[in-house]
Amino acid sequence: MYANPRGPASRANAALLGAVAARAGIEIRDLTTLYPDGVVDVDVEQDALERADHIVLQYPTYWYSMPGAMKAWLDQVMTPGWAYGPGSAGVLAGKTLRVTTTTGGTAEGYQPGGLHGFAYADLLTPLRATARRLGMEFVEPFVLHGVRDLSDDDLAAAGERYAELTAPRPALTA
Repeated sequence: MYANPRGPASRANAALLGAVAARAGIEIRDLTTLYPDGVVDVDVEQDALERADHIVLQYPTYWYSMPGAMKAWLDQVMTPGWAYGPGSAGVLAGKTLRVTTTTGGTAEGYQPGGLHGFAYADLLTPLRATARRLGMEFVEPFVLHGVRDLSDDDLAAAGERYAELTAPRPALTA
């Protein structure tokens, strides 16, 4: 799931998406393009989530959070009775949830005592809680800091690291 108000103008997010887009089994759903009015087709999105084993929320960090299109999607799709609560089939239980995000600020700025006053991981607490409530495993986020200052080579290298992090791993059986 991808949301970015800047769309293709975002060099950093384009590099990350490009690194995984051609991989078999990857479906990129650009929520900003699909739902420009913010009204989400809940049935379509729930079907997409049911098909997935691993769910990635990718977005640029806007004011310490996700863009409005991603939040609207989350609010509309994670319905009681489907995603959680009485009558829920637990359709997301056992799936993984990863956050992939970019920031304009430096990694040092996202530390206690830094410019922003918090470690970036602290800003992900609501999504960790969401994953827990839905029975999902919240896996290591991919956070690319200081994107305004990164060269094309830096972005390509970040894309390679991201592709490696998200590559399917063979199952080990005994």
